[in-house]
Amino acid sequence: MGKKKIIKQTDDQLINETNQVADAIKVATDKAANTKIRSINRGRIYVSASYNNTLITFTDERGGVLGWSSSGAVGFKGSKKSTPYAAGKVAEIIAQKMKKAGIEIANYYVKGVGSGRDAVARSLTNNGITINMMKDITPIPHNGCRPRKVRRV
Repeated sequence: MGKKKIIKQTDDQLINETNQVADAIKVATDKAANTKIRSINRGRIYVSASYNNTLITFTDERGGVLGWSSSGAVGFKGSKKSTPYAAGKVAEIIAQKMKKAGIEIANYYVKGVGSGRDAVARSLTNNGITINMMKDITPIPHNGCRPRKVRRV
């Protein structure tokens, strides 16, 4: 089989990577501050938390999309996109966009099985968004797929 090569990051590479993520977060928050959105006070937050990424979309009461963001768009790469920390950073950016739009009260809909589900809710409440209702809309199969036919020998 041969020996496996283990690649370790140096301190300079780790510092460089953290600086890149911080810069990406700063750019995303600056974009949020510069956008103009119509003013409303209630909305919906849709979170799609998969094993690979966390997507957050906020809409008005009727479902019209006002803004969105994801862990990948913030600047996280690879397996770090699916962490609760990345989901919290995305939620901070969404909270700033929501405040810019004037939304303070929101219904929270979560779909998926990823680790960012709870971190998003915590981060939103810490940033001043009142969550009125939480609902899990993860699709669940009723009876599953049709089984294969019985093998005859």
